[in-house]
Amino acid sequence: MSAAISPGAAPDLRETSTLDGTPCVELTGAWNLRSLGPRLPQLTQRLAACRGITHWDLRMVSALDHAGAILLWRAWGRHHMDELELRPEHAALFAHMGGLARGGHRPRSRDWRVPVRRVGSSMLALLAHLVAAVGLLGRVAIDAAGLARRPRRIPWLEISANIYHTGAQALGITALVGFLVGVVLSYLSAQQLKQFGADIYIINLLGVSVIRELGPVLAAVLIAGRSGSAITAQLGVMRVTEELDAMTVMGIPHATRLVLPKMVALAISLPLIVLWTDAVAILGGMVAAHAELGLPLRFFLARLPDAVPIANLWLGLGKSVVFGILIALVACHFGLRIEPNTESLGQGTTASVVAAITVVIIVDAVFAVMFSDVGSFG
Repeated sequence: MSAAISPGAAPDLRETSTLDGTPCVELTGAWNLRSLGPRLPQLTQRLAACRGITHWDLRMVSALDHAGAILLWRAWGRHHMDELELRPEHAALFAHMGGLARGGHRPRSRDWRVPVRRVGSSMLALLAHLVAAVGLLGRVAIDAAGLARRPRRIPWLEISANIYHTGAQALGITALVGFLVGVVLSYLSAQQLKQFGADIYIINLLGVSVIRELGPVLAAVLIAGRSGSAITAQLGVMRVTEELDAMTVMGIPHATRLVLPKMVALAISLPLIVLWTDAVAILGGMVAAHAELGLPLRFFLARLPDAVPIANLWLGLGKSVVFGILIALVACHFGLRIEPNTESLGQGTTASVVAAITVVIIVDAVFAVMFSDVGSFG
């Protein structure tokens, strides 16, 4: 039984019998992935024919890997044979396979508490994020009050740099998206208004929708995806490179040097971006209205102030200030919670963008309900 067999010998099996006449299946050759490939269909059929035999002899197998072990395990009905003879170095494969089978084929009862626990865990995680974000906002407020008494310590350089990165560098993408949204909105509205002879009301529809809702929300979503992700990634890289730890050792508060400048910068730059986006979107809508309905551009501009009350503009700018503060807060919150590894950096950046956009939409809905009577059609 211990005769030397070439490690590359083809896998084979034959039915024999033991000294007492018990049927036995004897395997020979290399039962690994490389050797099994060409003969797999044939061996599968022959193994299925031997399924009722409980005595298996694997001592003549020269090589065995997980592929061969899985093939045999399935032929045995996913359980151990009563009488199995094999080499010591091959025993670990089947012991491990048995553990997987018992774990994978154990009947699992459907527990109604599992989805409840998942929902509860998600709610607790959301609550933990809210508590941490409120705590971070409180630290920023305390530091801002301290800086108000000592203006020389205000990080003007960081604030101006963040205004440039989050504001000036975002003018191109916001202009492009705003112009296209204005064109699409004006074109689709014109198709409907022409059916009722209400072409003139496209000025009211376009002006109020852009200045009150679409402009602030569109700019905030773009800034959340562009600048919010950049803020989170910046703080995450600082965590990975241990710069945040170095700042803590030197006694430099994160809220003062990192969070506060970004919140102030977005609170200043986002209203300006909203004004820019509103203007470009109305320009696109005006061009589309002129092409589709023949409305003169000069008439459109002259009618716009009467069609859109000024309260809509102030409401949109006020919302944009809140949006800017919340986007910076969410981005910094997730950035400071990133672990010092690249996987956490990617997950944190993605979660930051999703959370910031969600917060913007929720807050916009709250503003819409609270100020529904402000800036009504004139």
